[in-house]
Amino acid sequence: MITLTEQAALKVKEMIAEQEQPEKLYLRVGVQHGGCSGFSYGMGFDEEKKESDLLLEIHGIKVLIDQESKPLLEGTIIDYKESMMGGGFSINNPNAIATCGCGSSFRTATEAGTPGDC
Repeated sequence: MITLTEQAALKVKEMIAEQEQPEKLYLRVGVQHGGCSGFSYGMGFDEEKKESDLLLEIHGIKVLIDQESKPLLEGTIIDYKESMMGGGFSINNPNAIATCGCGSSFRTATEAGTPGDC
């Protein structure tokens, strides 16, 4: 479904460990309408698993994906890179036919979305 690289998983685990109740947290990865290319990515922690959520375990991290996001994220690779300016997550989505210059939004061939602002 999706891949978290080892480097991304290490960073997520580090971030989860800093939270109040890390054992209760899931990493939620999703897509929402918005952004300058039509869809934008969302990634954050959640304590609640909905019945319709897809639950994956990747490198020991419990990952949730909602049903609407699932086809748009199929085959996506989430990585984390450190640099002199800090670090950040990058998303490589094979379903994206166009991406925004800011890298946080995309468009697919089947759902063009509505262009907006970054």
